[in-house]
Amino acid sequence: MFGYAYLTLDKISENCDRQRKPVTKGKREAGKYPYYGASGIVDYVSDYIFDGDYLLVSEDGANLLARTTPIAFSISGKNWVNNHAHVLKFDTYELRRYVEIYLNSIDLGKFISGGAQPKLNQENLNKIVISVPEEEKVKDIVNILDRFDILCNDLSAGLPAEIEARQKQYEYYRDKLLSFKELPK
Repeated sequence: MFGYAYLTLDKISENCDRQRKPVTKGKREAGKYPYYGASGIVDYVSDYIFDGDYLLVSEDGANLLARTTPIAFSISGKNWVNNHAHVLKFDTYELRRYVEIYLNSIDLGKFISGGAQPKLNQENLNKIVISVPEEEKVKDIVNILDRFDILCNDLSAGLPAEIEARQKQYEYYRDKLLSFKELPK
């Protein structure tokens, strides 16, 4: 049997929000580095402030309630993040991905403040309790969910696997339907 630890985000990640720097559209210099906001890439800029693997969590915007796009998403490499997304760094890919999947699957309503402009501030972000199993179990969970994600969302992987499964199913039922017991003589 394995156990779970009930931990808040500030106990399992490093918050890098202080490194964020918003740049208004008029002052952005076009370039090759992604410029991230609350729901993904907003622009491409000529410089970067982050270099590595991070989990971004929407800090504000209607999407916190509407959930038309994921509110947590992983980024890698050199990039710039504005002040509309929290920036979290984790020790392992698996823990980062586990938290990403978890945050995208729960209702965050009780952590969101603000009326016209919904907001998930850092204090409330740090109140979110996550049940984290032992490291090997986290790896297993992430591995399984990542494989399902590929099968569901990557046509080059998912479609051939689905076609193969249906072909085997067809052959099984064809053979069952077309096999006749010999009649007694």
